[in-house]
Amino acid sequence: MNEKPRREARLCFVAIIRRVILRSRNVLTPQGIRAASIHIRDGAIDRVAEFDGASDDVYDFGELTLMPGVVDSHVHVNEPGRTEWEGFETATHAAAAGGVTTIVDMPLNSIPATTSVSALEAKVHALHGKCRVDVALWGGAVPGNVDQLRPMLDAGARGFKCFLVDSGVPEFGCLDAAEVEAALNALRGTGAPLLVHAELPEHIHAPAGDARSYASYLASRPAQAEDDAIALVFALARKTGTHAHIVHLSSANGLEAIRLARKTGVPFTAETTPHYLYFDAEGVPDAATEFKCAPPIREHANREELWRGVEEGLFNAIVSDHSPCTPELKRMQEGDIARAWGGIASLQLSLSIVWTEAKRRKIAFEKIAALMTTGPATLAGLGHRKGKLAPGCDADIIAFDPNARFVVKTEHVQHRHKVTPYAGETLAGVVKATYVRGQKVWEDGRHLGNAIGEWIQR
Repeated sequence: MNEKPRREARLCFVAIIRRVILRSRNVLTPQGIRAASIHIRDGAIDRVAEFDGASDDVYDFGELTLMPGVVDSHVHVNEPGRTEWEGFETATHAAAAGGVTTIVDMPLNSIPATTSVSALEAKVHALHGKCRVDVALWGGAVPGNVDQLRPMLDAGARGFKCFLVDSGVPEFGCLDAAEVEAALNALRGTGAPLLVHAELPEHIHAPAGDARSYASYLASRPAQAEDDAIALVFALARKTGTHAHIVHLSSANGLEAIRLARKTGVPFTAETTPHYLYFDAEGVPDAATEFKCAPPIREHANREELWRGVEEGLFNAIVSDHSPCTPELKRMQEGDIARAWGGIASLQLSLSIVWTEAKRRKIAFEKIAALMTTGPATLAGLGHRKGKLAPGCDADIIAFDPNARFVVKTEHVQHRHKVTPYAGETLAGVVKATYVRGQKVWEDGRHLGNAIGEWIQR
């Protein structure tokens, strides 16, 4: 019996292409808010099109605002070494809940501090498999490690953080003016910024009198300490031609240096934080250690000037400066502001905090969104893939209800510890869903899926 030749089966390896469409009547595109559909393919935005008709693969968010995920370029995760303060697992849980799809971790207060290639590698090892959102890493510039800066860039660091004053931890020393200049010279031509905690120690003293008094703490870190430091860093940025960035600017006097930089082309920028824009010193109760941070929350008139700086477009980013610790280090039982750890936890709440105040002031949502997405993404060298809804960018998208309100309850806080000065505050704006590279990781108060976050290497 004749048999037909059997055709040999060929194995075809076909890539599985994940496609999904998100649409809304309010999509925040680079051209403004409009009705649109976001077409996602393999975790990236393929195109932003007109408001397409309904089908099985379209998720319709109605009137909710679809916007880029928040990029928070100032987060202290503290792992490894001080994971009991905050770790990658809890920090990124909080981030996803707050619509933050990328964080950039600060080089302290982890042990070892991220001041060498080996320490950077230890940080990468520590974050592996734990993150709900994507993570990038800043390195640290400390006395004696200027020769490590270029190698750390090659190993994946995004730029470097330094202090001009005691950092609060022994592993991370502060730089003097000559060392800051040396660091800027080392970074010349790389495009990587030097981030500076700008306070000068000669103007800072221990709080006098009642250790529970917020006014005493505020007086111990006067605006002059920050103002003189900002002037110094501006002069060094102008001299070296290297990008210097002031982190957590609290003194509105420093805005004049930013204006001058804009006029003269000096590579000098600054960020501010939710707590400086939301609180004022007059409203901080004595013994309320959860409000302590450095530089401190300043007076009401200063806060209003910071908001004028926001409206004028002087800041390039608004970021959380999420700096938690254990409740014991906050010395809440004693109410000892003088000795409490200085840092405010707000990673999960930042977008709503800032929008609450901006909405009250009738500032356009688009302006606030840009300062919390495109701005920090650009600072960290992530602008080619994060911070905007445009073809080729990661499909990091949040569905946000700008009109909803909620009361901050500690049981809903995803940070490792529930200590936050925002407890009990009524905030505007609720994150309804969070997508990281096209995968939904948060929806209506609950986490979804696995820890899919990746290290975004330089």
